[in-house]
Amino acid sequence: MIKAAITGTGFMGSAHTEGLRRAGVEVIGILGSRPEKSSQSAKALGIPKAYASLEELLTDREVEVVHITTPNRHHFQSVQAAIAAGKHVLCEKPLAMNAKESAALLKLAQEGSVATGVNYNIRFYPLCQEAKERIAQGEAGSIHAINGAYLQDWLLHDTDYNWRVLDSEGGSLRAVSDIGTHWLDLVQTISGCLVTEVLADLHTIHPVRKRPVGEVRTFSGKTGDESALEPVSIATEDLGNILLRFDNGARGCLSVSQVMAGKKNCLRFDIGGSRQRLSWDSESPNELSVGHRSQPNQQLLKDPSLVSRGAASFVDYPGGHIEGYPDSFKMCFRAFYDFIKAGDFSAPASFATFEDGHREILLCDAILKSHQTQGWVAVPGS
Repeated sequence: MIKAAITGTGFMGSAHTEGLRRAGVEVIGILGSRPEKSSQSAKALGIPKAYASLEELLTDREVEVVHITTPNRHHFQSVQAAIAAGKHVLCEKPLAMNAKESAALLKLAQEGSVATGVNYNIRFYPLCQEAKERIAQGEAGSIHAINGAYLQDWLLHDTDYNWRVLDSEGGSLRAVSDIGTHWLDLVQTISGCLVTEVLADLHTIHPVRKRPVGEVRTFSGKTGDESALEPVSIATEDLGNILLRFDNGARGCLSVSQVMAGKKNCLRFDIGGSRQRLSWDSESPNELSVGHRSQPNQQLLKDPSLVSRGAASFVDYPGGHIEGYPDSFKMCFRAFYDFIKAGDFSAPASFATFEDGHREILLCDAILKSHQTQGWVAVPGS
């Protein structure tokens, strides 16, 4: 059994721990921001080792793979050190804080002898794989429109606070980088069309938030005594709208928001082709809508006997047995660890590579520049 260790003890650290175990990977250690955080999380999650430092983790010969789930500002240093130590690396998105860092990590990955990937787990919902297969087989026809949104409400109030709202921790973009990149990775993977130009309008509805004393876990809501709050200035966006142009001539638009009341975690897309429309919503992940012009529309339910062979390989349960968010982590990790076992790290990968992660950061840079200049901006390298 391949053995893994995790850096980060927040929401993603727990999600990775569960997903790895379900994928048949042994999690032997965890590293928090402080030794006591490592110990607390190791005890809570039933992980044998609690590391006091990244150096201690990377010198542990039992550790073959490192999962990076820390705040974004730590990604570059952690990934760089892990590759230098000869460890395989799966990093949470974004890969780094800026394109200079991600380009350096991509170069290290290309020069090294380890497997590297970025956790864009939403690719691995079975019906997203089904949509990809249908488009690849030409069933949807030529793609001309790609529209959708990623909407949440966990930062709706000015008293909602998490490290992600700080540009010093997460980068200049937040809603776009945190959730918008999931949508962008997903629709480009499914459609095979790459974004080449963007026109963005971003907005911060809470330029000042009230930060509680102590730490707040992602999606946890307000905790503690509301009288123990302090104001903190916010530069990152709460919402945004982005017009898109794709390399095949298709047009699209993306709406992102972390302040949309009632939307807990809603990623949805409509991909329009000359023959069919394919639509999916992460809050109803076991249904794929297939739209037609001259015949009744169809609603495909997740069932390994009804989807294509390629999509069926990402289904573990029969029809009527729901598979959702945690299953996407399991499937992503399974793909990554199968890739490690195969040993050919130059082979095509179904998971997001460092090349994909670097391009997402270039795309984010173009979106930020577009917002600042209020004009169309080409994505570098397109």
